[in-house]
Amino acid sequence: MPKSGRGDNHLLIYQETNMTTAFSLAPLFRSSVGFDRFNDLFESAARNESASSYPPYNVEKHADDQYRIVIAAAGFQEEDLELQVEKGVLTVSGSKRDNAAEGVTFLHQGIAQRAFKLSFRLADHIEVQNAALANGLLSIDLLRLVPEEAKPKRIQINDQKTLAH
Repeated sequence: MPKSGRGDNHLLIYQETNMTTAFSLAPLFRSSVGFDRFNDLFESAARNESASSYPPYNVEKHADDQYRIVIAAAGFQEEDLELQVEKGVLTVSGSKRDNAAEGVTFLHQGIAQRAFKLSFRLADHIEVQNAALANGLLSIDLLRLVPEEAKPKRIQINDQKTLAH
């Protein structure tokens, strides 16, 4: 299982814990991309406690500031899928098509096309750059764009006197 701790502040998917009980925190970290805030993860888990594993997906890190979410969307077409970002949450939903092919009777239908909704909480300054559907996989490219005013600044220490007390 991949492990990402506080040293890697860009992506937190899973984190192993050394708790004395058998309680696993892995589901809390599964839908968070680009940050490591515990409170936000617990809040997200409380709202989405019945999280589904359909459809399966991967969260990939390609560089320090580049991520990709890949969702197995077999049987879905572009018009069946919707992506939306609102208040730092990326929501991907797919709806089942009602227009079955004329004259086709399925003897076995193993490709699931049921409706789904996945949500991913994005960190500050994470933006969706691109989304593409190819070979049954929906790829969503994310990029961290930190503005200059939000980047850390080094403060020079000099020997001038500060305000008198």
